[in-house]
Amino acid sequence: MKPISSDIFRQTMGQFCTGVVIVTGNDAAGPQGLCAQSFVSLSLDPPLIAICPARTSTSWPRIRASGAFGINILAADQNDLAVRFARSGGAKFQELAWRAGHQGLPVLPEALAFIACSLEAEHEAGDHLIAVGRVTDLHIIDAARAPLLFFRGQYCSIATS
Repeated sequence: MKPISSDIFRQTMGQFCTGVVIVTGNDAAGPQGLCAQSFVSLSLDPPLIAICPARTSTSWPRIRASGAFGINILAADQNDLAVRFARSGGAKFQELAWRAGHQGLPVLPEALAFIACSLEAEHEAGDHLIAVGRVTDLHIIDAARAPLLFFRGQYCSIATS
């Protein structure tokens, strides 16, 4: 079997469009967050989701420690939030009007939906982790707006009817 180039792998996987979420949580220093495109509904019974943070993430260990995290599904006009939370470190919540949701988890302004989870399991998977969350609360915030998407290495959107 010939080795697969990481550049070719990234280009090929970039042909698959994904949604964009901000994973939020709290620690002693306050609200924490990271941007993720690897988010999936995993099970209906029980209700489970999965995210795949990078092993190098500095935010995920701080979120993981509390045992709870939130998923903020972003709208098409929120690519600025995606860029802000995709950066490593920094004051991601500085001058950002967020509110405390279920279990005090940060809900971002104007997200399409919010899903609160307790950490069910975590598995190592190459240079990422697979974190499984048991859904403890969820609600749709705005079903009328289009979602933010990630396709071919760029944020984009689609028209909704």
